[in-house]
Amino acid sequence: MRVRKRKGAEEHLENNPHYVILNPEEAKGRWHDIFGNDNPIHIEVGSGKGAFITGMALKNLNINYIGIDIQVSVLSYALDKVLESQAPNIRLLLVDGSALTNYFTDGEVDLLYLNFSDPWPKKKHEKRRLTYKSFLDTYKKILPEHGEIHFKTDNRGLFEYSLVSFSQYGMALKQVWLDLHASDFEGNVMTEYEEKFSNKGQVIYRVEATF
Repeated sequence: MRVRKRKGAEEHLENNPHYVILNPEEAKGRWHDIFGNDNPIHIEVGSGKGAFITGMALKNLNINYIGIDIQVSVLSYALDKVLESQAPNIRLLLVDGSALTNYFTDGEVDLLYLNFSDPWPKKKHEKRRLTYKSFLDTYKKILPEHGEIHFKTDNRGLFEYSLVSFSQYGMALKQVWLDLHASDFEGNVMTEYEEKFSNKGQVIYRVEATF
């Protein structure tokens, strides 16, 4: 998700250290201390403006959620939603999703979400896709044995690529939805993109894959 630079975005993040972890390297291995409980930790890589992570946190107060994005302005909008919700079980990180092992120890994260990631459709940009094998290497390290990735997209090309990438990596496809909103799946929390695209009649794809 790319948005225009937001004036005061950096200051907004800096002024809310309770929700925005400003020195994430120091949090590595300490996330349960930061949340003040031993609840499972779920992270969303590419959290956008925060609709999904906030919605999930409010529905599941017994789970700790961490929203991750590399864009300052985008994360500042996510912070707006977090502050509005006052959900106690959310933290935000302004970091690159390819460097997650700098912020989480092995097996520290229980589940990982990828929602409406940039498809990077050109072959030369394949390594930038969040379901490329180098990213899967990183995810596998921070997830426990048989840890899961839950992936949603409206982009059929990226979805097909990701199914192949997961399979070639040796992951098991636990469940696959070729039209999520026409299925009997319960408890779906939509992202901003998902609501926009589904309102236009676009199909939403979803998969749960296990290492």
